[in-house]
Amino acid sequence: MVQYEFELFHAAQRLINEILGVQEGEIVCVTADTSSNQAVANTIAAAAFAAGAKPMTIWTPTPLGVGKAADSMLPEDSLVGALSNCDVWIEINQQWLLYSTTFDKTMASNKDIRYINLVGMNPDMMIRTIGRVDILLLREFLDLVTEITSSGKHIRVTTPAGTDLEFENHPDREFINHSGIVPKGTYEMLPGQVSWTPKLETINGTMVIDGTLTPPCGHLEEPVKLTIEKGRVVKIEGGMQAEQFRKWLESFDDENMYQLAHISYGFNPGARLSGDIVEDERVWGATEWGIGNIGPRLVPDIPGGVPAASHCDGINLNSSVWVDGKQILDRGKVVYPEKLVELAKKLGTL
Repeated sequence: MVQYEFELFHAAQRLINEILGVQEGEIVCVTADTSSNQAVANTIAAAAFAAGAKPMTIWTPTPLGVGKAADSMLPEDSLVGALSNCDVWIEINQQWLLYSTTFDKTMASNKDIRYINLVGMNPDMMIRTIGRVDILLLREFLDLVTEITSSGKHIRVTTPAGTDLEFENHPDREFINHSGIVPKGTYEMLPGQVSWTPKLETINGTMVIDGTLTPPCGHLEEPVKLTIEKGRVVKIEGGMQAEQFRKWLESFDDENMYQLAHISYGFNPGARLSGDIVEDERVWGATEWGIGNIGPRLVPDIPGGVPAASHCDGINLNSSVWVDGKQILDRGKVVYPEKLVELAKKLGTL
């Protein structure tokens, strides 16, 4: 079995120093559940200690759900107490705490926390998506693609599998650029993603998820087809996994679980479709749609966001994207403008 001990520590150091900017004396908390990778947890803590910080790793049993669906299985008060008094929170939980009540309370009480979501992180993934990626070059690419997309009004997204969706951007909603910078008082994800919530009522068309759908299905053996009307899932078609998804949504008895939450670009040159959602969302040239709970950062015009019982993410591979009629992505390959194409080449994706 390949251990990658040297390479993993190098990736952990890049996370601690380049992405999180951990300073001497800071308290760094790593949260994990019993399905998380122990080597990753220990190596991140070791890198934090080497930087002069005070690391603490918290292990909990693996919940049966994610987000608020995990609430009843979490030691909420104890977790919030610890996380509210740390400087940096690194989440590697397999069943994520993001959007849980623990997460909401922590972010509300700890205004200066620097949080990064690395759910399901394993050594191979960490080396490929952090250790071997030029973070500064990727940041330049992501800044430019964010600028281009956010300046547009009308977006169209298609895929070879059959996705064909159109919508309008919302002028008052932030584009969240996960570029490898983690400011105080906010939450970030693994670098290589740009997320935003359009005008929900303008999202119409067909979504064909052909990568992963997590939860409840994980890696898909056959596509799941969703009909979208005014930003809501109104029809689910496909085989056994489509039925599994339909029953999962129904189980919450929550109408907000049918609401689209956000769209995201996947742009991490080291990511591959692995079944780990944090990596799947960053597969180069994919678009990802969140369904269910919408965090307040995505919709600042809606106080408190749009709460829902849980949240899931579906990956649409090899996406083509048009911004105000100009195509910037063709079946997963960057085609416009030339500066973006040049950066993509330098990142090794063309």
